Amino acid sequence: MDLPFDGAISRYFNDDAPQDIRDLITGAKKSDIANPSFPYDSRWDRSDYNKTIDQLQIELVRMQAWVRDTGQRIVVVFEGRDAAGKGGAISRFRENLNPRGAKLVALPKPTETEAAQWYFQRYIAHLPAKGEITIFDRSWYNRGVVEHVFGFCTPQQRENWFSQVPEFEDMLAKEGITLFKIWLNVGRATQLRRFMDREQDPLKQWKLSRIDVDGLALWDEYSAAIRETLDRTHLPQAPWTVVRADDKLRARVNVIRSVLQALDYTRKDKDALGETDPLIAGGPDLWHV
Repeated sequence: MDLPFDGAISRYFNDDAPQDIRDLITGAKKSDIANPSFPYDSRWDRSDYNKTIDQLQIELVRMQAWVRDTGQRIVVVFEGRDAAGKGGAISRFRENLNPRGAKLVALPKPTETEAAQWYFQRYIAHLPAKGEITIFDRSWYNRGVVEHVFGFCTPQQRENWFSQVPEFEDMLAKEGITLFKIWLNVGRATQLRRFMDREQDPLKQWKLSRIDVDGLALWDEYSAAIRETLDRTHLPQAPWTVVRADDKLRARVNVIRSVLQALDYTRKDKDALGETDPLIAGGPDLWHV
């Protein structure tokens, strides 16, 4: 079988990955969590997950009806490490919502025209009208992390962006937009194991990009950029929710709960909703664990 990027991910694992990361991956069973700092040893039981996610899907539908009926405007930004499970979390969040009122935005690389505009400009066009929810699969936070790590922006451009983020997100709040910022995080061994699984799976190889491959050796640079971005943009009007996503099932449930718990929607069933797990979802301090 032909592997994407000529098997660069497998080569990285065999030749360049730190020995402790290789040991974590080779020593873990399929159900094990390949991250020693994760608060649980194994993945959540799927039958318990299925029961919980079914209840949360009902709550999401109720929330959207409230958004539509009351003219709320909701934005949910999904960011995170590569292979942290953003796509799966987004899919579970919106799979039973009416797509007419719950739009997914996943913008490609900026065009030459967009690159010459104000950095936030192309995102503004996708903000929700009254009664709508917009979900961003990556967002204006590209500048804080990946653009910085790969040198796609200058240090001065990034500093200008940092100075403008609080004003931009404050404007959203004053306009009546409720903004949720979700950061999904995984350990290094978890990330590499997921990349290797994608490399071997013809149905998932499309998820891999050159950025993913080149980023494998830049874990520390990514970590520094993420730490600084979370610390400098965790704002009173727009705080971050960090979700530890080494277990995708726990991550998905806690993402949904973190949003729903913050909204006072009609017919909210607190018993069905449950509570977020503080070991899995919290503020930026959780990222440092």
